[in-house]
Amino acid sequence: MKPAPHLASGRRAEELALGVLTAAGLRLVTRNYRCPQGELDLVMEQGETLVMVEVRYRQDNRFGSAAETVGTRKQQKLLRAAQHFLLQDARWCRRPLRFDVVAVSDTAAGAITTDWIKDAFRAD
Repeated sequence: MKPAPHLASGRRAEELALGVLTAAGLRLVTRNYRCPQGELDLVMEQGETLVMVEVRYRQDNRFGSAAETVGTRKQQKLLRAAQHFLLQDARWCRRPLRFDVVAVSDTAAGAITTDWIKDAFRAD
């Protein structure tokens, strides 16, 4: 059975984001971490820093860019999921933590673009 088109697009965007991040030297810790508080698309390491990555895909920007879809409510959900992740394994608790967004979009010319926003929001 084929996945729904929006799920397949999201999976492709996640694969593309993972490729960009690993090419930049980040190491994958886990992907699609699910808990009652939400989901973390990618959890990566960059040196000593633990990086929680939200991947967003938009086919077009008529209703805003992919990056613009990570509003305050989504940020809060990501923070709660990150807290859950950190509580599951004490080795991560003392590491610096960063939240990044990788926005993946289709262009009018049919190309795919990625915009990696490091430190997209703070866990204050």
